[in-house]
Amino acid sequence: MARKHKPEEIIGKLREAEIVLAQGGTVADACRRIGVTEQSYYRWRKEYGGLKMDQARRMKELEKENARLRRAVSDLTLDKLILQEASKGKLLSPARRRRCIDHIRGLMPVSERRVCHVLGQHRSTQRKAPRGADDEAALTEDIIALARQYGRYGYRRVTALLRDAGWHVNRKRVERIWRREGLKVPQKQPKRGRLWLNDGSCIRLRPEYPGHVWSYDFVEGRTHDGRKFRILTIIDEASRECLALPVARRLRSEDVLATLAELFVTRGPPAHIRSDNGPEFIANAVQQWLAKIGVKTLYITPGSPWENGYCESFNGSMRDELLNGEIFYTLAEARILIEAWRRHYNTVRPHSSLGYRPPAPETVTPPWPPSGSTTLHLRPAMAPEAVLH
Repeated sequence: MARKHKPEEIIGKLREAEIVLAQGGTVADACRRIGVTEQSYYRWRKEYGGLKMDQARRMKELEKENARLRRAVSDLTLDKLILQEASKGKLLSPARRRRCIDHIRGLMPVSERRVCHVLGQHRSTQRKAPRGADDEAALTEDIIALARQYGRYGYRRVTALLRDAGWHVNRKRVERIWRREGLKVPQKQPKRGRLWLNDGSCIRLRPEYPGHVWSYDFVEGRTHDGRKFRILTIIDEASRECLALPVARRLRSEDVLATLAELFVTRGPPAHIRSDNGPEFIANAVQQWLAKIGVKTLYITPGSPWENGYCESFNGSMRDELLNGEIFYTLAEARILIEAWRRHYNTVRPHSSLGYRPPAPETVTPPWPPSGSTTLHLRPAMAPEAVLH
C-alpha cells in the first residue's frame, strides 16, 4: 500500500523534479527520481505548484477545518430533522422514546446511536425490551378491586392497604399501574381563604396526647324517602379515632349528654372538648354538666369552621366515602352502615396524617399471606365480596 505523503514532502519532491527538468531531463526521468508516477506528479504540480512550505501547511489546515465544519453542519441538520420528526408528541417516558426512535429509524437512514443521543435515550434502555414483573397481573387485579371497592381512595391509601395485605410494593409502582389503568379520584373542591381574628391571629389549642382534646359536630343526611336524619360525630383529635356516631331523626342537648356520658364511662373524660356554637353545644345544661365533670369547653369563633379542622375533615371524609355513595332506605339501615363504616375507619382505613396507618388498629391481627397469594383480607363488614390475589 502506497504511503501517503505530507504537503511538505510533496513540495520537496516537486522542487527536486524541477531541478531534474532544468538539467534537461524528461518528466519520466524526474518521476523516476522522486519515486512517483507521472499521474501523481501532474496532480501534485496542479495542487501544490508554486506554494511554499508554510502556505501548503496552512492550506491543509483550512481543508481540515472546512471538512470539520461541513460535518458539523451536516450533523446539526440531521439532528434538526430528527427533532422535527419527534416533536409531534411529548416524550415523557422511556417507552415513548423507544417507540419514537423506532419510528424515526424507519423513516430516515440514521443510526440508533445518533437518534438515542439526540432524544436523550440511553442505548441500553433502547435495546433492552421491557419485561414486567411476574406478579404484575395479580397486583393490577388487586389494585382495580380495591379501587372499585373504595371509590374515594387514592393510590396512596390503596398502597397502604396492599402492604397490610402482604404485598411488598413501592408506591411509585402502584401509581404507575393506577395511571395506566385510568383510575382516578375526582379533584377536591378548591380551598377557601382563611379568615383571621381582628389582631391577625388564629388561636387554637393543639392536641398533645390521646384524650387531651375531643371535638364533636353534627352531620346531616337523608333516607331514601327524603326525610332528614342527624349524625353526632365525636373524634379524638390526637389519635384521629372516631369515638361515636349516633344517628337519629333529631338530636337534642339531652342526646349529646347521654352519648358523652357513655364515652366518659368507657374511656374517661377528656381534658378539653371542642365544638362550634350550635344550640346543642352551648346549652346551659351541657356547659354546667361538663364543668362538673372537669372538662373544659373550647368554642370556635363564629364563622370559622377551620378552627374545628379535625372534626370538619372527618365529616368531609364520611360524606365523601359513605353518605354520598349509599342509599339509606330506613333509619335502622343508616345506623348499621354508619357504625360499620366507623369501625372500618378506625381499624382498616389508612390515615394520611398517621403515616397511612389506621387510627385504632385491632390488637390481634391474623397473619397476612405472602405477596401475591390467596386473598386480600378485608374486614367482612365492609367488603365481603372482595377476593383478591
